[in-house]
Amino acid sequence: MDQLTARDIMRKDVVTIGADASVRELAELLSQHKVSGVPVVDSEGRVVGVATEGDVIYQDAELHFPHYVQFLDSVIYVDSIRRFEERFRKAYGTKVADIMSDEVISVEPDTSIHDIATEMVERDINRVPVVEDGKLVGIITRGDVVKAMARERGE
Repeated sequence: MDQLTARDIMRKDVVTIGADASVRELAELLSQHKVSGVPVVDSEGRVVGVATEGDVIYQDAELHFPHYVQFLDSVIYVDSIRRFEERFRKAYGTKVADIMSDEVISVEPDTSIHDIATEMVERDINRVPVVEDGKLVGIITRGDVVKAMARERGE
């Protein structure tokens, strides 16, 4: 049997949102469609980010300032300032563009499910957009990969 690819297991009816939508609209969309994350697309269908429940939850999380040590006349931050800046942006953002992850890991339709599984594990991601010619054509979740692997092993 040929190895299954993204094209074989992807969901083509992808729920998406625009970067200019409000965080409230995102929360409503996730709740309404019972999904934990969605690709963020521009007007031409190109993926510009991914927004998740975790990004929305930042809105209610308590933000802690980075710990630092003062040594002589210098301040040395123990925590990453960049990480704090990202948490701050997510905590106080009002638009999807403010809270989304803009580092998108995507795959092409001919990518094998084994390569997709590897990406998901190595990068600790739950979903990957499937992109062809720069446009979103589907999405694959961890659950989709598990079902495909069960099907592949059962044949």
